[in-house]
Amino acid sequence: MSVSVQKPYQLTQSQKMMVFILSMSLYGLSNMFTELIPSIQLGFIELSVEYFAFIPLTLCILFHPFYAAVGASLGEIIFGELMLGQFGGIGEVEKFITFSLGMFIAGILVRNPLNRKQVTIAVMAGLLVYHLLGAIVDIGKVWIGVDEFEAVSGLAESIVIVEGVALLNDLLFSGILFALLPTLYLVPRLYGKIEPLLGMKPRNNKVHYSLGQIITPKLVVIAVVLASIAILSEFLSETEWAFGEWEPEFLETIGNWFIWVPISLAALVTIVVLVVIRSRSKMNTKELKNVG
Repeated sequence: MSVSVQKPYQLTQSQKMMVFILSMSLYGLSNMFTELIPSIQLGFIELSVEYFAFIPLTLCILFHPFYAAVGASLGEIIFGELMLGQFGGIGEVEKFITFSLGMFIAGILVRNPLNRKQVTIAVMAGLLVYHLLGAIVDIGKVWIGVDEFEAVSGLAESIVIVEGVALLNDLLFSGILFALLPTLYLVPRLYGKIEPLLGMKPRNNKVHYSLGQIITPKLVVIAVVLASIAILSEFLSETEWAFGEWEPEFLETIGNWFIWVPISLAALVTIVVLVVIRSRSKMNTKELKNVG
């Protein structure tokens, strides 16, 4: 009696690259649209659309967490920072690492994409990692003294209250409205339908892993090292060692209409990727028919 061994979910290098580019272009495009949405100020609380994180979250859960997470972070830097002339130099390393880490953790925590409870816990855990690391960085900069901010005059500890409120605001407003709810809607509906378009098989939702198998000591060590690098880079960005900042002067003379240039480029990249995916899907279908 032979026992079949379930192979782990794997993608080819071309498929990984396709997921990477798709995540980069889609999230980069969405990130630029958030620049056009005005924020609402309620006292000292600012309600704003920070991101459409459901895009990388959905791709991380359905496909490859690493390539989708890194692709989204790079897309934000290229289309949402560099092309808009808002690149913060070494300070961008912190957001790149923390956002990628949060999206990656959310992706690996989901063993069954059809399990809404798993998806909910994974999404909120990933967002908590991202926002909590950002809050720790901001608090640390004030306490160490590389940044000046005192919500209460003469009381630097007040930054904890301000960052705590901002953390809850990000999780409960942007996190639920623009990350959790759309992801809960999209993942079950796209699972098993979008993968064939990229010439891939859906993740096996019948293979179950314990959290101990997913969150390994190696992963924890890597996460701590990356978080430390992110914190250090943000600290350096507030000192004389900061470098790499880029804010071209010609954008002030051109005007706000320039934002449509990177939006058009990101949309073009997205369309090209979707066309390539569609053509590959048709080729795979023809090959299967010929073999049959």
